[in-house]
Amino acid sequence: MALTAGIVGLPNVGKSTLFNAITNSQVLAENYPFATIAPNVGVVEVPDERMENLNELFHPKKVIYTTFEFTDIAGLVKGASKGEGLGNQFLANIRETNAIIHVVRCFDDANIEHVEGSVDPIRDIEEINLELCMADLDTVENRIAKVLRKAQTKEKGAVEENNALQKFKEALLAGTPVRLLDLSSAEKEYLKNYSLLTSKPVIYVANMSEDEVSNPEDSEYYRRVKEFAEKENSECIAISARMEEELSGMDKEEKAAFLEELGIQTAGLDQIIHAAYHLLGLRTFFTVGEPENRAWTFHEGMKAPQCAGIIHTDFEKGFIKAEVYSYEDIMEYRTEAALKEHGKLRIEGKDYVMKDGDIVFFRFNV
Repeated sequence: MALTAGIVGLPNVGKSTLFNAITNSQVLAENYPFATIAPNVGVVEVPDERMENLNELFHPKKVIYTTFEFTDIAGLVKGASKGEGLGNQFLANIRETNAIIHVVRCFDDANIEHVEGSVDPIRDIEEINLELCMADLDTVENRIAKVLRKAQTKEKGAVEENNALQKFKEALLAGTPVRLLDLSSAEKEYLKNYSLLTSKPVIYVANMSEDEVSNPEDSEYYRRVKEFAEKENSECIAISARMEEELSGMDKEEKAAFLEELGIQTAGLDQIIHAAYHLLGLRTFFTVGEPENRAWTFHEGMKAPQCAGIIHTDFEKGFIKAEVYSYEDIMEYRTEAALKEHGKLRIEGKDYVMKDGDIVFFRFNV
C-alpha cells in the first residue's frame, strides 16, 4: 500500500534538510519488498511502541514495521504554475502524491538567504497555495471546455459536472484551495476525476531553530503558521530540520537521551510520520509469532478479507475466518492461552471491520 506524502516548500526553507533526515532513516531494501526506491523517495518505518511491546512478548526472529513514503518535490518558485523554474516537474511530482507536507521557514539566519529577501511564513504559504490554485485552474478550465457543450445539449450528467466545475473555478480564482470547500457527495465524486493539487490534505511543518523548537509557542512565526493551519483544520508541527538531520544519525538510546535533554517528547520526524499516516486514514494491524512480528497498513473501514489480501491475494480469495484479539488484551493477559481462557480471542467472518491494533491470524483455503 504505497501511499506517499510530498514535501514542498520555497527554496531555503529547510525542505531538503528534512528530506536528508528521512533518507538517513530509510528502511533497508530487504524490509521493503517489491519496490525500487527512487532517488527522491524516502521510505521510513512508522514508529509504533506497540510493536516494541509485542516483541518482548513473542521474541520473534524477525521484526518488520509498517512503512510510509515521502517524496522530495522539486523546489518551487513564483510562476511554477506557468512552468517557471522546475515548475512542470514540481506539479507533475506533487500530482502523484496523496498528501502534502508544506515546510515553512520560521527562523531567522542572516547566513541563509530567503528567496523573497525576508522571513514571512504566511506570505510563503500563500505563494505556494496560489501557484497550486493557478495550476488547478488550468485543469478545471480545460475540463469545462470539454463539458460545457455537452451541458448545453443536456447530455446526462454534463450539467451537474459543469456546475461542480464552475464552483471549483470560482474558488480557485479567489485563491481558495478546493479542499476547503463544502462539497456535496456528487461534487466529491467529480473531484476524484481531476487530481487537483489543492484537493490534497496538508500538514504544515514550521521549521524552527534548534534553540526555539522545544518551546515553539514562544515564536511569533510559529504562532502565525499554527493559526493559519487551524483556520484550515490542518495540523501544524514544529520541528528543527537541522536537528532532525542530526538525530537521524544517532542510535535509539542516543536519540532518546538527546531529546530528553532538550525537553522534547517526540522527534519532529516521528510526529510528521504519524500525522501523515493518520491524515490519510491509515491504520495498523499485526501478525505475530516466533518466526516474525509484522505490522501491516490498512485503510480505516476495510473488512477482514481485504486486510487478508494485503498479506497475499490468495488469503483474500480463499478467506474462511479471522482469529482476532486486541493489542490491549494481549498486554493485559500476556499469553494467547490466557486470552482464550478469558474469552478474548474472537472468531470473525467476512463482514468484520478491522480495527487499529488488531492482532490477527487469517485462515484461508485455495
